[in-house]
Amino acid sequence: MNSNLTIKVKYHNPNIERLKQISIGNWIDLRAAETITMKKGDFRLISLGISMKLPEGYEAHVAPRSSTFKNFKIIQTNSFGIIDNSYSGENDIWRFPAYAMEDTTICEGDRICQFRIQETMPTITFEVVDHMEDKDRGGFGITGVK
Repeated sequence: MNSNLTIKVKYHNPNIERLKQISIGNWIDLRAAETITMKKGDFRLISLGISMKLPEGYEAHVAPRSSTFKNFKIIQTNSFGIIDNSYSGENDIWRFPAYAMEDTTICEGDRICQFRIQETMPTITFEVVDHMEDKDRGGFGITGVK
């Protein structure tokens, strides 16, 4: 992976804090670009106020911050978001699909999610076999809780 990539960013809200250069391996925080109030059970696509052109061969993985539920009582409805590099038009604004578990207010500028970019999956060929050669691990979910 290239250790220094440039990503074009358009800010649709001049009030939100600009993204900053990061060190290798870090996630980048994203902020709500609007103040919204949600009632328990509401769904909302919260604007993150940015559009990006990711480098060819890369995609963005968007996930809630570890404090998102604690602070705002929302969950990301798709649990994990993928934004490919073709989602890069003038109005392809990144959004956070939120479901409110309790009444909540999210203010413009609040950090609600994070992203990192990863290389896209290469072309894969599937080979059908009659038997798997490795030893069975014993079933799904058998590694325990401790």
